[in-house]
Amino acid sequence: MPSTYSTIRKNIRLECTHRVFFTKDSFSSANDTLAEILQPHREGRRTKTLVYIDEGILDGNPNLPERIESYFRGRDERLNLVTKPTFIRGGEAAKNDWSLVERIWGDLNEHSMCRHSYVIIIGGGAALDLVGFAASTAHRGVRLIRFPTTTLSQGDGGVGVKNGVNFFGKKNWVGTFCVPDAVVNDFKKKEKEDRESNAKRVEMMRDTFLSFVEWEITEQAIGELEKLSKEDV
Repeated sequence: MPSTYSTIRKNIRLECTHRVFFTKDSFSSANDTLAEILQPHREGRRTKTLVYIDEGILDGNPNLPERIESYFRGRDERLNLVTKPTFIRGGEAAKNDWSLVERIWGDLNEHSMCRHSYVIIIGGGAALDLVGFAASTAHRGVRLIRFPTTTLSQGDGGVGVKNGVNFFGKKNWVGTFCVPDAVVNDFKKKEKEDRESNAKRVEMMRDTFLSFVEWEITEQAIGELEKLSKEDV
């Protein structure tokens, strides 16, 4: 029997660069790590940036919003912090609140953020998931920089490419796969956890053994890690 259709089949491969930076005290005036990541993509235009902070980390970092503003003021010839850092609720409960996604979308629209703009999220895994999802679905993807602040998020959500929120009472029912433009592991901002729960240990071990991504550890990266003291790590 003759076929009733014809097809064109083509395999499509997408290659993305996944950059993970290791540093200390990112918002020190002497630290250019973030400024180099935020290099303007269009000549003559400053890089528009919107910063979200997981409110759960403020107790240990009360001066963080002011330090961020100072960092951008010192580089305002290239960088444009469109508004003061915005606090966002963290924890799993935040991923159950769809209004937070709409709030972030509203911020992006209000400040005319585009695909050349950046969203920065500083916080734990749930906050990274929430803000990452909102950023990845606006304009089909606004550039995202993650600053994981917990031991677990530095080894899991902070370096992964998954974003998501809960819906219909189901975990991560709505989500995306989107490679962040950069991940910055700042050892000064990581929360000092006296003791990790067994659940966290198991999850970190799982990620280590089941990882399917080949990481290229350059001599330069190793050198930077060696500069960090044992207390930092």
